[in-house]
Amino acid sequence: AEETAVSAPTVASEGAVLLNANTGEVLFEKNGYNKYYPASITKLMTALLTLENCSLTDIVSFSSTATTNLEAGSVSLKITEGDKISVKDCLYGLLLKSANEIGNGLAEHIAGSNSNFADMMNNKAKALGCTNTNFANPHGLNNSNHYTTPYDMALIAREAFKNPTICQITTTTTYKFPATKLAGERTIAMGHKMVYTSDSRYYPGIIGGKTGYTSLAGNTLVTCVEQDGVRLIVVIMKSKSTHYADTKALLDYGFAKVKTASSHQPQAAEPGIT
Repeated sequence: AEETAVSAPTVASEGAVLLNANTGEVLFEKNGYNKYYPASITKLMTALLTLENCSLTDIVSFSSTATTNLEAGSVSLKITEGDKISVKDCLYGLLLKSANEIGNGLAEHIAGSNSNFADMMNNKAKALGCTNTNFANPHGLNNSNHYTTPYDMALIAREAFKNPTICQITTTTTYKFPATKLAGERTIAMGHKMVYTSDSRYYPGIIGGKTGYTSLAGNTLVTCVEQDGVRLIVVIMKSKSTHYADTKALLDYGFAKVKTASSHQPQAAEPGIT
């Protein structure tokens, strides 16, 4: 049979990486090793470190520092000094609502301060093989010293989505977030549109993801999908609203490429037949 070449898609976003999470092979990259501002996809690293250092039932007590040092207009759950919230609820607030004060609260709970937590983030990034990453905070709000590359972010995502709790949380569409001092119980919803079966952007086999946006970072998006045992990760950085279209194109391409490659492997003999 003639082998049909799978042609690579055109990606409009400035930075992109498609990673085969099973093998670590980069199947596509565009400026994949360039530094960009990650915005809230940073929170995947924060969640990973939280799950490595805390139990879901631990209680985070929020300080004045954690709840007031936020740039104007940034996403928040209006948590205030003295609020006490379980790590489990914190992670849903961090990953679904992308609440920035929760990032601060978790950082202080685990490391005592944002700067100490940033050291942990950077050590973890290096341990995962990242070479062009420096985190300055747990949430991804703009900071000239807070950057990563699409490839480094794919390595972080690969590790994060090995954690079943992160997968469970980031494929949850809605969650009841408990009452706090300033607000009653409320329902928060997942920002990543590919998780919703009712959305035109839904992607079958999605096992997790995280959105990000600031005016400087543009749209950033991390997506992890598994089909037939093949797990792909797409990282999009510095996008102008093409992040979902670019992600879909790369996933389609990745699965087609992997399936084409596997269909040309010689079939192993069935076990027990000599």
